Amino acid sequence: MRETHLAGIFVFMDIYLVGGAVRDELLGRAVKERDWVVVGATPEAMKALGYRQVGRDFPVFLHPETQEEYALARTERKTGPGHTGFVCHAGPEVTLEEDLLRRDLTINAMARASDGTVIDPCGGADDLQQRLLRHVSPAFEEDPLRVFRVARFAAQLPGFEVGSDTLALMRRMAVENQLAQLSAERVWQELSKALSCAAPERFFDVLAQAGALSPWLTEFEGLVVGFPQILSDSLLRFGSFGWLLDAAQMEALCQRLRAPRRYQRLAGLVARFGHGLTLWRRAEPERVLEALEAVGAFRAGRDPESALRVVEACAGVDLNTLRTLNKELAAVTASAFQNRGLTGRRLGEAIAQARIDHIRRAQRV
Repeated sequence: MRETHLAGIFVFMDIYLVGGAVRDELLGRAVKERDWVVVGATPEAMKALGYRQVGRDFPVFLHPETQEEYALARTERKTGPGHTGFVCHAGPEVTLEEDLLRRDLTINAMARASDGTVIDPCGGADDLQQRLLRHVSPAFEEDPLRVFRVARFAAQLPGFEVGSDTLALMRRMAVENQLAQLSAERVWQELSKALSCAAPERFFDVLAQAGALSPWLTEFEGLVVGFPQILSDSLLRFGSFGWLLDAAQMEALCQRLRAPRRYQRLAGLVARFGHGLTLWRRAEPERVLEALEAVGAFRAGRDPESALRVVEACAGVDLNTLRTLNKELAAVTASAFQNRGLTGRRLGEAIAQARIDHIRRAQRV
């Protein structure tokens, strides 16, 4: 217990490191961010100590120096459907154990005191040893977003398996169509995080096991989702979906998830033109030119390299010759034709024809 003096009174409060930071410390993994729980304090006391409140639904404060998040210990009560249908109560009487018991998985329900003691009311340390993703309590079922969070942790921790009881709960939540209550933004957030993890394919594996690909990721039902090792960031991995899905499926998925525009563009280009780019030597020269123009080969501010990298990785082919051709086509500019007096539509047609002739010659080599 830490004693803090404020305006002539003493505030007794404890501060604990909680959640993912404790989990990662025990696993010997690098801790990327630290979250803290404060027991025994009020919002007024936190503000008096210089913390800045940022949470609206429940009191969360930023440390005046480190800017790390400090949340007052709280409990939650289910009041409605979906991820946001909760009433939170934060007060100095809420205990650390009560706060930990509201969390999703046992490995995320541990805390570390200032003296190094680990508080583990749910057996999270044992589950770390057994490499097990296990829910804390039946309250897991009250938040459908947790289905996606479990799948994401499976992607983040490749050696861990989902407990049979937890998987059964996830299946029941899927059958009851609880996932439809979620917002596209929250589902996208979990998917994009999973795509940055060590084993992103496990996100889809776990959701498939739970029967939880529908309604958000229906296009992947029955598919084996995998990612070339060379694609290591979320944008390029999302772009590789265009190799698995056709253009209509890819557009439907992007619209449903409200994916960021650059994700939509890359995946859409791969879906529409990916296979044609790998077969460019046998394609109609006009189609090759169309594909290169679409991926941004000749447009200022557009970089075709992302699309070519995704296509190359998914197809397992070497596109360096196509890259060289692309540079040569980009060198075919308007200046030479303007000297002949060509303008407007005739100028554009002349440039396109010169590039098509160049492609035709390259295909014969």
